[in-house]
Amino acid sequence: MAENKIVITSDSTCDLGEKLISERGIKIMPLTVILGADSFKDGINIEPEDIFSYFDRTGELPKTGAPSVSDYENFFAEFVDAGKTVIHFNISSKASGANGFAQAAQKKFGDKVYVIDSLALSTGQGLLVMKACDLRDEGKSAKEIADTVNALRAKVNTSFVPDTLLYLYKGGRCSTLSYYGSKVLSIHPQISMKDGQLYPKKKYIGKMQRCLKNYVNDLAAEYKAYDRRRCFITHSGSEPELVAAVREQVESLFTFDEIIETVAGSIITSHCGKNTLGVLFICE
Repeated sequence: MAENKIVITSDSTCDLGEKLISERGIKIMPLTVILGADSFKDGINIEPEDIFSYFDRTGELPKTGAPSVSDYENFFAEFVDAGKTVIHFNISSKASGANGFAQAAQKKFGDKVYVIDSLALSTGQGLLVMKACDLRDEGKSAKEIADTVNALRAKVNTSFVPDTLLYLYKGGRCSTLSYYGSKVLSIHPQISMKDGQLYPKKKYIGKMQRCLKNYVNDLAAEYKAYDRRRCFITHSGSEPELVAAVREQVESLFTFDEIIETVAGSIITSHCGKNTLGVLFICE
């Protein structure tokens, strides 16, 4: 059967969580998180709490690193040597060099490996991974899967609202003026992705709960047509009450078959900081 011959793989930046990864047979290539002189593998031997602790202690953001071309070659070879075709997903090429390295490694394997630049991150990328799993389970060919998910990339709503701009500011993704302005005025921007790049789409003012309520209302107003199969609520250590309130609002404004809550991994957390939350889905 087709599902036995096609393996769906992704960098750890897809933020799907252990349960989904195991249930759907997804194989993960971890990116690297560097804290001072120590290196760790995202999702294996480091947790987001380690990021927060390191930042609070040192005032420095961790560094992140992509696997090398040879790392990807070895990763792909494990499956190709077992007679499988690989469909691999990367974080946006405009956010990391990982996709370029994976593309270089792919050349060694020809049509046995397809590398997809998700043009997204976190569960925006994860939505495409899950769609590929759906298509694999329907018996689609590797080429059909790759063509379909590539066509869907521009339709993925990848957006989130950070509680603080401090991490984005420290990482050079936010100006000094924007950071201090947000701090003084209690501004929480909606950060979205377009053509693989992050940009501030809207500004919300007030406490996080109010801002998230306005954010979900805006999503419902903007995206009248959407893929009802699934939605992700992904956050970096948000309070359970806050997540529950967002879920209740999503349930009342949308009609998804399933709403999946996941916690952002260490790579994404390194850039967005604690208590960031996003509602992500595929539009039509």
